Amino acid sequence: MNADRLALLLWLAASAASAQGFAGLGTEAEGFAIPSPEAALTFPADHGPHPDFRIEWWYLTANLSDANGTDYGIQWTLFRSALAPFEADGWDSPQIWLGNAGLTTPEAHFAAERLARGGIGQAGVTTAPFEAWIDDWHMTSTAPSGDPLDSLSLAANGEGFAYDLTLQATRPLVPQGIDGYSVKSPEGQASYYYSQPFYEIEGTLSLPSGPVEVTGQGWLDREYSSQPLSETQDGWDWISLHLDGGEKLMGFRLRDREGAPFTSATWIAADGTPTPYPNGALTMTPLETTDVNGAPIPTQWQIDLPAQSLSLRLDALNPNSWMDLTFPYWEGPVTISGSHTGKGYLEMTGYTAP
Repeated sequence: MNADRLALLLWLAASAASAQGFAGLGTEAEGFAIPSPEAALTFPADHGPHPDFRIEWWYLTANLSDANGTDYGIQWTLFRSALAPFEADGWDSPQIWLGNAGLTTPEAHFAAERLARGGIGQAGVTTAPFEAWIDDWHMTSTAPSGDPLDSLSLAANGEGFAYDLTLQATRPLVPQGIDGYSVKSPEGQASYYYSQPFYEIEGTLSLPSGPVEVTGQGWLDREYSSQPLSETQDGWDWISLHLDGGEKLMGFRLRDREGAPFTSATWIAADGTPTPYPNGALTMTPLETTDVNGAPIPTQWQIDLPAQSLSLRLDALNPNSWMDLTFPYWEGPVTISGSHTGKGYLEMTGYTAP
């Protein structure tokens, strides 16, 4: 076994043993670039990879429905994780790529993953033209002009499922945090983070029962950093919500084994104007749990953002939406009731069986 393959296996073993996974997001970032609040996001360049940062992802979720009103959810994610802060050709590349895909119905949940080494063409991201891929999974720009993320085609497949979708943005990109600088802890760990939460989607899901034509709404998150969590944070609860009035909400709760959780939120008006909220403005309270894969997972939540008169209850479309992959976690669509109605997505990491 050559040294590169051995390094890949060692990285996977170390990451799988960590509750945080994905290269130990709370560990020291020596040698890697660190986000700065003074730096500005630049498009379309920042749609591409940043090999001097340790961890990065292109992450899309969609709430979909068929002609009969049945709800579905899909997820497509490409992760880049670096063993060293540079890029190189062939097996000399220290960049690791991991793809996750999921499809959720009210009765079933499907998940698949792909793994690749950078530098050999099996996975990567280009900016001109924009394409993110791993094996035959792809997120490809179809925009004739303007921002490359304005129009996309998206495809993935796994055992028992596949999807092929087209996405069209109706509003501009949205920075998260302060102009894209998203703080994650009281100690100041942070990431660069922006979203496209205004996709209209149509396409086809392939299920064991046959093809299903769907339409709906999508949300793309772009985030990169080198140490986005503090050492004592061991998981997160993250939401992206499409409200029926046209507004959007991004929020997260980072759980800390030594203290109170750290929260952040961005209220996005129907015209795309963001209002960021600091730690403590948003509260996320678990209401009910479901035993999923031997672990108690919160699958019903109370979400409160008093500054926007927001008081919501989230209910999982399918409580058993467990991504049983190299780094296991829960992720699936939710329905919204309370002061506002709508649909969204919930992702929860760091929950393991007692």
